[in-house]
Amino acid sequence: MKIFTIVAALSLCAPANAQGFGAAGVLSGKNKQDLPPITLSAGEPISQGPWTLKSGTYYEFEIIGDGSQELALVGAEFFRAIWIDEIVIEGLEIRPLGLDSVEFDEAGEMEIGFLAIKPGRYYMKIPGTTGETQRIEITIE
Repeated sequence: MKIFTIVAALSLCAPANAQGFGAAGVLSGKNKQDLPPITLSAGEPISQGPWTLKSGTYYEFEIIGDGSQELALVGAEFFRAIWIDEIVIEGLEIRPLGLDSVEFDEAGEMEIGFLAIKPGRYYMKIPGTTGETQRIEITIE
């Protein structure tokens, strides 16, 4: 409920096109950026490097599991610092109230669309791992 309140407040702060976003406000296409995918594969790095995000910007990224091993991705603090608009899996759209982790039991892809909200430093990682290549550092400015 708290994140919904923040998103509602953001959409009411200024007239819709004061920032040039149009009627959809912060969810408009002009405010959207694509991020590099995260790859879940046994023994491989999960990302190309850290992400630096801007609070108030809408982002989309894919998580790709190659099926080489059952792998999960955790990042509860990060998921609580964003508002998740939708998760798309094989054309099915899921609109969750929150998220703690995702897991791939077999090969597949999902896309997550979200609005960055709370500035800070976060991460997502494969649980039980300690290597730097098995986590992605995320900064929301």
